[in-house]
Amino acid sequence: MQAKRYLILAEEKSGDPHYGKTARGVVKYGTDPVVAIVDSTRAGETYRDIPIVATVDEGLRYAPTTALVGVATQGGRFPPAWRELLRICITGGLDVENGLHEFLTEDEELVALATRHGVALRDLRKPPPDLSVPTGENLEVAAHIVLTVGSDCAIGKMTVSLELDRAARGRGLASVFVPTGQTGIAIAGWGIAVDAVVADFIAGAAERLVVQGAARGGRLQWVEGQGSLSHPAYSGVTLGLMHGSAPHAFVLCHRAGSTEVEGYPGHPLPSLAELVELHERISLPARPARVVAVALNTRGLGDRDARASIAAAASETGLPADDPVRFGADRLLDAVLEHRSPQP
Repeated sequence: MQAKRYLILAEEKSGDPHYGKTARGVVKYGTDPVVAIVDSTRAGETYRDIPIVATVDEGLRYAPTTALVGVATQGGRFPPAWRELLRICITGGLDVENGLHEFLTEDEELVALATRHGVALRDLRKPPPDLSVPTGENLEVAAHIVLTVGSDCAIGKMTVSLELDRAARGRGLASVFVPTGQTGIAIAGWGIAVDAVVADFIAGAAERLVVQGAARGGRLQWVEGQGSLSHPAYSGVTLGLMHGSAPHAFVLCHRAGSTEVEGYPGHPLPSLAELVELHERISLPARPARVVAVALNTRGLGDRDARASIAAAASETGLPADDPVRFGADRLLDAVLEHRSPQP
């Protein structure tokens, strides 16, 4: 099997930590090499020593095998100009991996073009066709399951899960990151994007993921959180993940200094103490879970203010707190391991 080498398509978004998060996540945490990034607005620059080029043709000089759509867009659809970009990738002999809600494998023109050129199209967000409701197998998984939850969306739940998995594996533990979104799937090479699953089947999809995580050797599983219970638009996916993955513990994620739901003025965030109580009360009755640690995103703060925010979070909740990206994940990992009960 040919080793995968990514050409990331990130036109106008490679410098954006939100809309370019797929590109950034794969560069930082992925196991397959990224050989170039396409973004004409930053051509000639580099990102983590990876060249940024203006066109796909320039990127082909680096011998990629796969083009990855590395951006998120409003509504999850391709801007009109991207169709030509995708055509050039396909005719250039590249497989294409896509994490948007618009599926390439349902586009007759692009499917025919890919067939002619002998390349594969893969829609990371396309759910398996046979999903259903949970069966109870989630309660029989021989693993300690930890779900990252958050005060808001897009605050680093995936990143926290990846950092904790990396720290656990660094200690020699049988640890697995469980992907539930398109970026996580691109990084890990497996998973289900639960935001594209029929609402009734989200819990069933989450159950399937932890079963698969155990089959992959995960005695300690870090389930990537989605949405937020306090979010006026994206609370449903969070509850489905909570009940379907049946975690033993939660790690609560929060962006330091945030007081309102981003993009929803007038919707205040509950306090950290209230969020701890909310998640514990609404966890699966058959397996009540506890919040065992708080992960703060302190991006934008100086070190002194970051440490003060971490100390305040720990004081308010009575739980270990830290920023695992900035200061390491060991303190949070210790809290999880201390909580862990013996597993069969």
